[in-house]
Amino acid sequence: MKKLLALLLALTMVLAMCSTAFAAGITEDPVTLNLWLTPQWKGVFSGDEEGADYDSFFKEAAARYNEMNPNVTINVEVIPADTRDERLRAAEATDSLPDLMYEGAFTMAAYYHSGSIVDLDDIISDEDRADIGEGIWENCMIEDHTFIFPFAHMPGTLIYNADMFREAGLDDYIGGEYEIVTWTPDDFKNVILPALRDNLPGVYPMSLFAVNNQADTWNLSYLRMFGCPFFDETGHLCANDENGVKALQYIIDLYNEGLTVPGAESLSSNDCNAMFQNKMIAISFTNTTLHSNLEADMASGNVEEFDERLANIPGDPEPKSFTYVSGLMAMNTHDDTRIAVSKDFIKYVSTDPELVIASKNSLPVRASVSAAVADELPYAEAYNENAKYIFNFSNNMPGYNELRNVLFPEIQAALIGQKTAQEAMDSYVEKGNQVIDEGRASSVVYN
Repeated sequence: MKKLLALLLALTMVLAMCSTAFAAGITEDPVTLNLWLTPQWKGVFSGDEEGADYDSFFKEAAARYNEMNPNVTINVEVIPADTRDERLRAAEATDSLPDLMYEGAFTMAAYYHSGSIVDLDDIISDEDRADIGEGIWENCMIEDHTFIFPFAHMPGTLIYNADMFREAGLDDYIGGEYEIVTWTPDDFKNVILPALRDNLPGVYPMSLFAVNNQADTWNLSYLRMFGCPFFDETGHLCANDENGVKALQYIIDLYNEGLTVPGAESLSSNDCNAMFQNKMIAISFTNTTLHSNLEADMASGNVEEFDERLANIPGDPEPKSFTYVSGLMAMNTHDDTRIAVSKDFIKYVSTDPELVIASKNSLPVRASVSAAVADELPYAEAYNENAKYIFNFSNNMPGYNELRNVLFPEIQAALIGQKTAQEAMDSYVEKGNQVIDEGRASSVVYN
């Protein structure tokens, strides 16, 4: 109890500087808000709470807000992720959008561009921005407008079997238990992967997948390995520059030299994840949720235990990292009062010293929260240190989901030799920029 009180006191002092206070008694008129979310985490602060469910946290936050603002009622509804777009598009068409959404930033980018989400810059202070990494904010912004108040995030990295590294004589390349180790592209290609291939019969050195658009963020990271900016100053693709082509050729070479799992053009990320868990692959991909699930499965006996550790995606001059940011958004209901109350609720949830602790269920975006719960999140320090490598993989562009579907066929063609690296990247850029132009033409942000 003393530790909890000390933690709350420290957070209160930090977050008190992050903004002006949310408005108690913001409206005298009765207001009812509807909040939608897809399944994120169970419980208010922990999944082992009695009756923990996906709506627990937001129901608690709504109840606390109602105590300060008795005229405001907030209804919370969990919707399936696979029906999110269908329901939101129907709501747009019938002018019946929910007032609030809690969701991942990149999955909602299309709604920034359609005008269905309002910006939140008037409720974000300089102290808020200082407490949350620049790379996190970039995932939430378009044209200097912020459309989501980041609450938690889910970084993506590589994961490797350290037991296999020891068996292959790669002890010098093993990072600490709670470290995200960094390898150079040269060491990765010329030392680590060949040692795994040559010393571990029946084990594939590295996962690689291109059968569909799922988990394409890792492939996008590989294509940035040598510094390709991917998007130019106009927001168009430039991934076919010298460094983008060099990166794809690097992946092709790994594949052709037997340094990855074979048949990557017909494998999904789920296939590779299962193979890694079954000790058929030495290096694979993960994010904070997948990693937590793996550790839980090993603890329960569903997966045979092994020494798994994290690594950055190699890069030159620096490694690459990305993250999935989630947070609250205020939907454009065309009702000024409801929008104002929605923003006030967002400010409350995103800055309240007690409520922000719930971000530990994923990974806190706030440095102050990460420091406060460091004992519970042994990887938090490493993730925070890694934040400087984060890039915005979607560029928050209109039509990003369509752009995802343009990429994987080109990677497939390059892997099976139908196209050279240059031809594949040229085709991706040509088709992708058509998608971008079509999306920008209908974007209210750009028009």
